[in-house]
Amino acid sequence: MATGNTKCLSYCQSLAQRCSNHGVPSIYPIDEDLIKLCVINHVQRLGLAEPFMLETEQVLEQVHKNYMMMNRESSLEPYGQSATSIQLKLQLLKDSLVFRLLRIHGYQVLPRNVCWFLNNEEVRDLIEDNYEYFSDVMLNVYRATDLMFPKEFELQEARTFSRKLLTAKSNSLGAKDRNPLYKLIEHELSLPWMARVDHLEYRFWIEESETNVLWRGKSSFQRLWRPHNDKLVHLAKQKYEFRQFIYKTELDQLKRWAKDWGLSEMGFGREKTTYCYFAVAASCSLPHDSDIRMMVAKSAIIITVADDFFDMKASLDELTSLTHAIRRWDAKGLCGDGKIIFKALDNLVSEMAAKYLKREGIDITSSLRDIWYETFFAWLVESEWGSKDIIPSMDEYLEVGMVSIATHTVVLPASCYLEPSLPISKLRPPEYETLTKLLMIISRLLNDMQSYEKEIDEGIPNSVLLYMRNNPEVNIEEAISFVREILNKKKEELLEHVLVDGFTDLPKECRLLHLSCFKVFQMFFNSSNRYDSDTEMLDDIAKAIYIPPQVQSSKKTSIIADQSVFVALPLESKIAKRSAIKSHGFGRTSKNFIKSRLPVRQLSGPAMTFGNWKTTMPLKFNIRFV
Repeated sequence: MATGNTKCLSYCQSLAQRCSNHGVPSIYPIDEDLIKLCVINHVQRLGLAEPFMLETEQVLEQVHKNYMMMNRESSLEPYGQSATSIQLKLQLLKDSLVFRLLRIHGYQVLPRNVCWFLNNEEVRDLIEDNYEYFSDVMLNVYRATDLMFPKEFELQEARTFSRKLLTAKSNSLGAKDRNPLYKLIEHELSLPWMARVDHLEYRFWIEESETNVLWRGKSSFQRLWRPHNDKLVHLAKQKYEFRQFIYKTELDQLKRWAKDWGLSEMGFGREKTTYCYFAVAASCSLPHDSDIRMMVAKSAIIITVADDFFDMKASLDELTSLTHAIRRWDAKGLCGDGKIIFKALDNLVSEMAAKYLKREGIDITSSLRDIWYETFFAWLVESEWGSKDIIPSMDEYLEVGMVSIATHTVVLPASCYLEPSLPISKLRPPEYETLTKLLMIISRLLNDMQSYEKEIDEGIPNSVLLYMRNNPEVNIEEAISFVREILNKKKEELLEHVLVDGFTDLPKECRLLHLSCFKVFQMFFNSSNRYDSDTEMLDDIAKAIYIPPQVQSSKKTSIIADQSVFVALPLESKIAKRSAIKSHGFGRTSKNFIKSRLPVRQLSGPAMTFGNWKTTMPLKFNIRFV
């Protein structure tokens, strides 16, 4: 009454009608594990996972035991208890968080634990008919499906289902530039998780701190106490800016190195010193030290310059001469650009070998030289194909192309400096691990899908073009679709090899470095060739290295209520059909929405504590999960 807010009045009236028989409930039961999972999710989004690693492992271990026990004691339908729609919302949130957090931390978890609602027609219809009410939970379900392994068809169905509802919600939102939920939905739907690098993700959630809460309710209630949330965001911002300070310093050093060795002033091709450093610095969530970042960035710079030298500058004789020099590791007979490339590479290999010798007492110079020669030889083969108009078979092309993309040339040597490090036997094995080969082939296909137009003019073989040549009846769109289908399957395989123990004996840190490299390629080649563009990456680079995060100031509680908080609950006998529902084919309205009894696990007891972060129970709240 004090505010005159009609939406507030509508909310109160709908709540009174809903609870006319028994009164407004004073409290909703909250699952202790759910609160802890929400805090873990919140902390990790902000880039603050390291200080809470012990608490996180303890919580996830217990949650995993609970889910394993539930799976053993039940059939494919483990949801025997009944619950209201608000409890259903809580349960779906918990299931999606459990699935994502357990899977990304290497635990075995079944898709049915998050996809069960698809097999329950009553629940599925309820969510479809009231998609606006469930949109924030569907956002979490959609995020869970990012971690899909091969042949997990239930997760694919859940992804399609949740994306359809989120698209409808996005289309129905007004004031899109100011609506926080719209921004979160667009963030998820517009760019795949695999194409988002960790450092910029932390920035996004730091800047969205007003919506990056566990849930909101009356009087802007937040499950994580406001001062605690503000401290976390402030700490995350400080950490982000500290990393920016380090990144700026290292980038300046890298630019001097590239200039000193003549790589930044070659006069041809792409000058990508900043791009290369940004890629490694922004992509790795592991606490890699400066040496590893600089090694990877220097390797990427040399690869870019040498690849351009082979593609557009030198004659076949010059390329053959450089490749032979790499094989014998002797610059004799080289001159000009070829000599500059060799000298810079020799400096890098010598530096890396010296660091490893000092640390481990083992000389890996020969192995490093061999892996670089393999890459240069692949470039030479591709150049011979182009100069002699040779059309390789698809198998021949991929065998050479997965080497020439040079991801293994970057990842494997850098993995030797991780803790625990890559075994020397894995640095230059007779046959690469399946995970490494998956990274190599995925990177090649990603590049091919965005570079085929340029390579038509340059006469360079490409998987998209080869498929069209071998299948004259298909057009370019069908060829791209064919390659994309292969890519999607390979991505799921790579994710499984990274996250699940047993597929490879590569250390976990090495597997995560493979994942980081893959995400960099996905970022550069997701929908265009951003790596070759001189402008597309500039905004991301500025945000990652130069511009501090812009944190929203905390809003003090005011008598003027935030209108977005008060959402009228669907009435038992009358749920308005939205035009967006009709346009997206969500046909039926639900009955007894809030009072409907739905199969779902019983939610347990009051809120508890997580580490030093205390939680309190509100008397009344409106749930919103973001």
